[in-house]
Amino acid sequence: QVQVVESGGGLVQPGGSLRLSCAASGNLYGINSMDWYRQAPGKQRELVALRTSGGYTNYADSVKGRFNISRDEAKNTAFLQMNSLKPEDTAVYYCKVVLLSTMRGYWGQGTQVTVSS
Repeated sequence: QVQVVESGGGLVQPGGSLRLSCAASGNLYGINSMDWYRQAPGKQRELVALRTSGGYTNYADSVKGRFNISRDEAKNTAFLQMNSLKPEDTAVYYCKVVLLSTMRGYWGQGTQVTVSS
């Protein structure tokens, strides 16, 4: 059993910042990557940022220079610092944890981010 829990979402004005957290627990046996996705109403879920255990990161073009993904590997926790938020960043943000042993991904329940004045 693997549990993934996101937190930190909320309502923020355009230009503001939020920091999302993702905590993984359970039978992890090593994490390959912790990734952030988002899904806006009527749209497909899309990758926002990923970070592997080796430190490789990748970002969607729409968030480059504004978002930063980081991890606390000792605590199996990942963070998404979101700056200069725009209304188009409004979505439910999901964390996906991919295990080294199986390369299987586990999803959290999501956290709502709303950017509006």
